[in-house]
Amino acid sequence: MNKGKRYTKTLESFDKTASYDVSTAVENVIKTATAKFDESVELHVRLGVDGRNADQQVRGVVVLPNGTGKSVKVLVIARGDKADEALKAGADFVGAEEMVAKINGGWLDFDVCITTPDMMGIVGRIAKILGPKGLMPNPKSGTVTPDVTKAIKDVKAGKVEYRLDKTNNIHVIIGKKSFGKEKLTENFSTVMDAIVKAKPAAAKGQYIKSVTLASSMGPGVRVNFTI
Repeated sequence: MNKGKRYTKTLESFDKTASYDVSTAVENVIKTATAKFDESVELHVRLGVDGRNADQQVRGVVVLPNGTGKSVKVLVIARGDKADEALKAGADFVGAEEMVAKINGGWLDFDVCITTPDMMGIVGRIAKILGPKGLMPNPKSGTVTPDVTKAIKDVKAGKVEYRLDKTNNIHVIIGKKSFGKEKLTENFSTVMDAIVKAKPAAAKGQYIKSVTLASSMGPGVRVNFTI
């Protein structure tokens, strides 16, 4: 795979084979984020677990202290007073059966879907659409809840979900290049603390295998992280 000149040049600014302390790693990511837009900064963590086993799943949510830098579109599927509450709390889209029909028709112009427990029956009809997109509401991520106001405010404030993928890795956005070193480092620490605390009791051996930071268009920078 051929790399562009810009990408190749960024590799000359640091040692790609080395691991850096968090602060230096963040500096390198900022330095190599040279695209003409405000690149997102992504955290990639490889874990020493076997996600095929239910007792070794790693999943949770955390509110980043400095947000994600992204404008999040929130859909709330609810009826009556809860629908009114969702609108007042700042949801971008609110509805019930009509929203399910709209999604069945191909509409997916939202980033997070929140619903109340009593609506899971109709939301289940579109699980095959929402699930593969990572949009299916789930109690563990706080998106199936009677407290729609809190759920909306958390998402808008920068709540992110971390979840083990099929290759036993976790991928999370921790902010934007423009945040600067201090805010990105703080967000990094918040996510890593949550992942460490979420270690399954059944996990054996080395839990954190590798930690890498990268901007949207930049190379990965290894982080020297131990617990």
